[in-house]
Amino acid sequence: MNALVRKRRKPEINIVPLIDVLTILIFFFLMTMQYREVQTLNLVLPRIETAGKSEMNRALTIGIDAAENFSLDGRTIKREELKELLQPLKPLASDISVLIMADEETPLRQITFAMDQCREAGLESIRLQSR
Repeated sequence: MNALVRKRRKPEINIVPLIDVLTILIFFFLMTMQYREVQTLNLVLPRIETAGKSEMNRALTIGIDAAENFSLDGRTIKREELKELLQPLKPLASDISVLIMADEETPLRQITFAMDQCREAGLESIRLQSR
């Protein structure tokens, strides 16, 4: 009866192919990984002593409040009148700077409208007022 009983082989795990696959995966990930520098938004900005002290030759002021009302040099105007009032300034456009003062709640479309009207009138020197 001893001749009929076979001895079982002891089970073993061949780890050489596993190491080969693992090495290839590590190599693949190292080659395809993108290294980016970590950017933080914790900035300390420099203090500007001359802010707001730049001189403007002949300045034209356009004001826009939160209720989307326009003013030109302190005089209240309608939005549609802006283009008509800026057109006569076309011959003097190179000497005139435009300062747009808009409330922080003013929609961007109103500010860009004012800028477009200035550019159509040839006024290219446009500034936005900030605090």
